[in-house]
Amino acid sequence: MRRLIFWIPLVILSFLGGMWAYSLSEPKDEFVRSAMVGEKLPQFELPLYGEAGGTLTQQDFTDGKPRLVNLFGSWCPPCRAEAPFLDKLKEAGAEIHGIALRDKPEDLQKFLDDFGNPFARIADDRDGQMQLLLGSTGVPETYVISGDGVITHQHIGDIREEHVPMLLQKLKDAE
Repeated sequence: MRRLIFWIPLVILSFLGGMWAYSLSEPKDEFVRSAMVGEKLPQFELPLYGEAGGTLTQQDFTDGKPRLVNLFGSWCPPCRAEAPFLDKLKEAGAEIHGIALRDKPEDLQKFLDDFGNPFARIADDRDGQMQLLLGSTGVPETYVISGDGVITHQHIGDIREEHVPMLLQKLKDAE
């Protein structure tokens, strides 16, 4: 019995050490995924840049056509890096709606002048309402929205060359 008491803590400690070593060998997913993927877009209404009285609402995403929604900011360096690839998505036929987070009109205009405008429309989200509603943790983030207003995919981080074909496929799958 005395020997058993000696071995039990040693076995438990070895097991815990093995679990710890195993967890270090697994790749870590540092992204926080949105719980909204698979859900309908929540109710929202945001004013549009450049359209007096115009708004962007969840109703704009229920006409049967899948679209991308890109959360970005003129103050965001990765948003600048992804600009050419948003242009590639637009050139390939993707309709992209931008939501500018915590931006000033003059800063946004300079951003568009410098990097181009791939967006069909740009909504002004000065208080980060959509970021919270979508479960976004940062910018840039891009969402694929099906033609009936369901969020089918979340792309966290900037879009790069290798992401363009995947996002186009996700749009096609959302039809």
